[in-house]
Amino acid sequence: MKKIALVDDDRNILTSVSMTLEAEGFFVATYTDGATGLEGLLKNKPDLAILDIKMPRMDGMELLRRLRQKSDVPVIFLTSKDEEIDELFGLKMGADDFISKPFSQRLLVERVKTILRRSEHREASVTSSSSAKGSTSSKTIIERGLLTMDEERHTCVWNGKQVILTVTEFLILHALAMRPGVVKSRNSLMDAAYDDQVYVDDRTIDSHIKRLRKKFKMVDDKFDMIDTLYGVGYRFRE
Repeated sequence: MKKIALVDDDRNILTSVSMTLEAEGFFVATYTDGATGLEGLLKNKPDLAILDIKMPRMDGMELLRRLRQKSDVPVIFLTSKDEEIDELFGLKMGADDFISKPFSQRLLVERVKTILRRSEHREASVTSSSSAKGSTSSKTIIERGLLTMDEERHTCVWNGKQVILTVTEFLILHALAMRPGVVKSRNSLMDAAYDDQVYVDDRTIDSHIKRLRKKFKMVDDKFDMIDTLYGVGYRFRE
């Protein structure tokens, strides 16, 4: 049974989210503030942590900063405001994803499952590569011009500069970059990012694409490799 740590000062969220996750077969440990959460996370390491940003005693950002000094547990942030500065700061410190309030419980569950699967895959890959001599991770790395993506390490580099992506953004870009020039519909990108169990509006993909472009333009203001074909979908330029 996978263990999830939930840290939020809103008791309604603690109750509703923990009930939803427990119904999916997870064990959930809840904490009502950042300081108590940090102590619990370090004493009983979970498989994944869900942290609110705005909390008393210690906010989510400070909690993550201190957590990363001793633990690499995957982290999802819950935020009541959609501020990219907060997101970029959190991602640089090692957050795996952000979900803005109010949010769909189903969406949160699927984000949790996706990140846990990726975490398990990375651990299995590291174990396999360390036990096999001469093994290589080249199959997990794709290079498309100035773009390099390492699926195992969840890293993305553009023209030598790292671009910090959430799990969802990484999966969307990876699906596009795997076949340059081929148009991907919003539905196919939703399948790539959320598997086949999450119900999201196709505008969600548009929002992720907009955020991807913005992040790449922060390292290269001439970035224009993601094309929009109105009424059809998106493609990564050849």
